Amino acid sequence: MMTQLQPYEPASVQRTGKPILEAFIDALTWDDVLTRIVNWGAARESRYICICNVHSVVTTTRDLEFKIVVNNADLATPDGAPIAWALRRLGHPAQERINGPDLMLKYLAQAEQLGQTVFFYGSTESTLELLRANLMRQFPKLRIGGRYSPPFRPLTIQEDEEVVDMINRSGANVVFVGLGCPKQEKWMAEHRGRIQAVMIGVGAAFDYHSGVIKRAPLWWQRNGLEWLYRLGSEPRRLFKRYLVTNSLFVVGIMRQFIMAMLNRSSASEA
Repeated sequence: MMTQLQPYEPASVQRTGKPILEAFIDALTWDDVLTRIVNWGAARESRYICICNVHSVVTTTRDLEFKIVVNNADLATPDGAPIAWALRRLGHPAQERINGPDLMLKYLAQAEQLGQTVFFYGSTESTLELLRANLMRQFPKLRIGGRYSPPFRPLTIQEDEEVVDMINRSGANVVFVGLGCPKQEKWMAEHRGRIQAVMIGVGAAFDYHSGVIKRAPLWWQRNGLEWLYRLGSEPRRLFKRYLVTNSLFVVGIMRQFIMAMLNRSSASEA
């Protein structure tokens, strides 16, 4: 018999930031993000957070459903270095990159101290087992409520209800979702109001923290070159994606900057 939880209606969130192409990206600090996750998680509020890189914001210009999902999120953080750079140019000079793999580790450190429970949804069963083992070595007191690797097909209505019930029964405060963009964002939006936890789409973080994929060294990360390191590691899979999306981003953001300058010039002359 499945547990029937009353849907939680989260209060609206006051978001501060700027649209990057057609995606509204929040301007906030690491402390801001972590505080919201911890507080929302403690109350088991049904919310979702999108971690947005260049691929994400370009996808909002080509996929209307995805655009609505990102712009209706409780938070959309600037993942890729170009997104943080764009926010700095658009009026938030102190903006840092808030990326999925680091956000996951920073929150897990707090979850271990606070006794919050986490759940992992996505990837393969073998990757999830490696992830669990690695995290327990790093965070021995961390409460892991469970994990689930969905099949490579849409779940039936009954299967989806069983997964929702499993996650809610686990007592999870936060659910990390690793399905890749845009699938994970759409999944979180579909489950807001049903899953009583904060859902965070972290992309390849499961692969990084399980050791399946080696992450770029810190120098590459700090200098905005993590994408180039990934391209070198998986050229066949990522070449076309980076060639197309990076080109579209550069053209789109330059157009946005020019329009912003023209609007400022018109306003000053008025």
